[in-house]
Amino acid sequence: MVWSAAAAAQTQGPGGRTVYEAAFFRTFSPSNALEIVQRVPGFSLNVGDTEIRGFGQAAGNVVINGQRPSSKTDTLQTILARIPASRVARVEIGPGDLFGSEYAGKAQVLNLVLVSAGGLAGTATGTLRRSFTGKLYPEGSVSALVRRGKSSFNAAIAFNNNYTSEEGYDRLTELPGGQLLEYRRKVNRIEEPNAAVSGSWEYADGDNRTAHLNFRGAFDRLSLTQSNDLFPEAGPVRDDRLTERYHQRNWELGGDVARPLLGGGIKLIGLATRRRRHNVDLSLNRIRGEIVGGVEQDLRDARDETLLRLVWSRSKLLGWSVETGAEGVLNRLGSNVNLFLLDDAGGRTRIDLPVDQAVVKEARGEAFVNAGRPLTKRLRLDLGLTYEASRLTVAGDAHAERVLKFLKPKASLDWRPPGGWHAQLSIARTVAQLQFEDFISTAELTNNRVNGGNAELVPQRAWELLATLEHPILHDGLIKLEAGVNRISLVQDRVPTPEGFDAPGNLGDGKVFLLRSTVDAPLARFGVKGGRLTVYGSYVSTAVDDPYTHRQRRFSGSSAFVFDVNFRQDLGKFAWGVEASGNSAVTFYRLDERDRNWSGMPYINAFAEYRPDKKTTFTVSLDNATGVPAFRGRTFFFPDRRTADASLFEYRMRNKHIIPALSFKRVFG
Repeated sequence: MVWSAAAAAQTQGPGGRTVYEAAFFRTFSPSNALEIVQRVPGFSLNVGDTEIRGFGQAAGNVVINGQRPSSKTDTLQTILARIPASRVARVEIGPGDLFGSEYAGKAQVLNLVLVSAGGLAGTATGTLRRSFTGKLYPEGSVSALVRRGKSSFNAAIAFNNNYTSEEGYDRLTELPGGQLLEYRRKVNRIEEPNAAVSGSWEYADGDNRTAHLNFRGAFDRLSLTQSNDLFPEAGPVRDDRLTERYHQRNWELGGDVARPLLGGGIKLIGLATRRRRHNVDLSLNRIRGEIVGGVEQDLRDARDETLLRLVWSRSKLLGWSVETGAEGVLNRLGSNVNLFLLDDAGGRTRIDLPVDQAVVKEARGEAFVNAGRPLTKRLRLDLGLTYEASRLTVAGDAHAERVLKFLKPKASLDWRPPGGWHAQLSIARTVAQLQFEDFISTAELTNNRVNGGNAELVPQRAWELLATLEHPILHDGLIKLEAGVNRISLVQDRVPTPEGFDAPGNLGDGKVFLLRSTVDAPLARFGVKGGRLTVYGSYVSTAVDDPYTHRQRRFSGSSAFVFDVNFRQDLGKFAWGVEASGNSAVTFYRLDERDRNWSGMPYINAFAEYRPDKKTTFTVSLDNATGVPAFRGRTFFFPDRRTADASLFEYRMRNKHIIPALSFKRVFG
């Protein structure tokens, strides 16, 4: 049978899944599964959050052969990039409730179905980037997948050599008159080399007869060197220097085993992760090369997580598909922060920060049950209930202990009326996780401010309502609309501390209203052979009462408008494309400042590909093709934002310029 793209896109699978056979993606000449996922009409990859504690809440929106990868520190992009495109049989898109408790309530989850063929397959990549200073930075990766009988082995090694060089300036002016106080000329050189080695084993012997084992070790470094020529209106000219030297090691060992039980299957998942960090920040004030003062910060921390998750599921139980289980997690963060004031003679005076040496521990457990069934041929109902309890303790500079208990119900209706329409309505009670690092105080030397720690922080809670509507267009295209309303209590933001800093804390009630739309359209009907246009736009309105002004404002860090326009044309051995993106300004509300960040728009990436054969691809790309800069405006109030009139304004501009790159990709096997 010969598959056309349109026919492949319109195939329907069990449970209302939309199926794309491998033939649908051939026009894009993908080399790995990640490039296949990125070409699925109307689908946006959500990689999840590797920093979230526990396993269930860290899920993205992709499963492989119906199962979630049993790894957290390996991102979905990394896992998918290691799977050769030749091993993908098809892609299925369906409601999250079809794929397990971690995905219940998600409008879309992608199931990557692999072929069962044996043998060796893999991918080798190499990239050479050039900064605007002319320096070249190589990086590369190799991954291999071997299948022997019922077992599959995957091994990968990668070296990334990320580098950013940017230049710009700061202007500090006095308000309200606008008199210039300082002008700073800055050059930042940021090197982020990292290496990772990973391996996995899979045993597949049919439904509920599987086992997985995975290992990963990663080594990350960050080196920032900043030259800062400072010209004050009064006082001597300075040539300040800032350096950041960060080192991090991550290890993970995990796996799962599934067996038949009581007409369904039971799966046990185990995972252990370990992270070790050592960060050193050094800011030196210099006059003609002589040190006249400065600040140094040394941070060392160790973060551990160990978890077990047990899940039993059955696809047919009195007409329902049922899943139930429990998870237990132990987490620990031990942190030691030392901040020193340096004098011109090399002396060091320690600055005592609130909660700068502490140990945070958490014992958390949850039990859950999910059930779903078709009400009619076109209507499906899914219900879920999770009970979560945790005991959290903070010891060291601060002492706190609390027990948190939450009941989190959810429900969704999935409707597929005639004519290719698909609609979903979901409601869920959610509880945000606390970030352990928010309990610890640290200094930001690049911004001359201190982030206080808050041992009394509690998680925000929300009721989230989301409606989704989608419909095919132009045979294999798609249009999707989403609208949602969230009612949030105890909004997590920034609050003042008794020591005179601000820290993560809880405000009052807040609300979120969101609209999102995606149009993914093939352009052959309009005379553009092999062309495809994807347009994404979103509007998100947030509102909460400000603790200083007592007026409604947006949440810190939220952007009202986001857009992305992507055009791609595939012409046999050649392909090219342009992507333009941007968003409205993002503002962070602090104790004594309003920190606003925005970029020149649109931000454009462009590429051109040549494929001399089916296994080889050469790509030339331009990052920030139009060289737009990024901007930042910091408005300061004295003594804090309860003062109506601002006293200082700092304007920053940074530009990394155009970054060209040449990439090579070779598929073997």
